[in-house]
Amino acid sequence: MLLEIITPDKKVFEGEVSSATFTGAEGEFQVLSNHAPMISALGKGRVSITASGKVENLIIDGGVVEVLNNNVIVLAESVIEG
Repeated sequence: MLLEIITPDKKVFEGEVSSATFTGAEGEFQVLSNHAPMISALGKGRVSITASGKVENLIIDGGVVEVLNNNVIVLAESVIEG
């Protein structure tokens, strides 16, 4: 699936991933290929990206994620660490 992480300043990440884990308002959740469509608010916390067997972690300061047709778009307030 294609994951894009965008802040008001720049595109932080774009690429094919096998999974992504987010910190939501009610706790962590994971998105895999062919996930059901959804929109969720994100809290301040970790975004864990798995691609080609490697894991990359970013810390965002809240935002929104949309999942639709194997496209995952994250609109983040900012990336604190990455």
